[in-house]
Amino acid sequence: MELKITTDNFESEVMQSELPVLVDFYADWCGPCKMMAPIVERIAEGYEGKLKVGKCNIDDEGDLASKFGIMSIPTIMVFKSGEPAMTSIGAVSQPDLEAKIDAVL
Repeated sequence: MELKITTDNFESEVMQSELPVLVDFYADWCGPCKMMAPIVERIAEGYEGKLKVGKCNIDDEGDLASKFGIMSIPTIMVFKSGEPAMTSIGAVSQPDLEAKIDAVL
């Protein structure tokens, strides 16, 4: 299940999470983001119990996007113990993204 990550719940859902958290920074108008959506969804299912997965719409949550220096989307970050542990920018294949995630889990 994918969470909707907002400025209001970022602290509780990401920074204080027991599990590592993948955050997909995206926008509805972004083509590559739309390509990544089903991959992120499959990762949410495949990593259930090992990784929380959330999506953050940068148009709605500009403060979060600027806080983490999001310059291009999609940007996918994995936070571990409240710290960014992995960043992937642009559309990537599911095996490539899983390899990056596995490296930090």
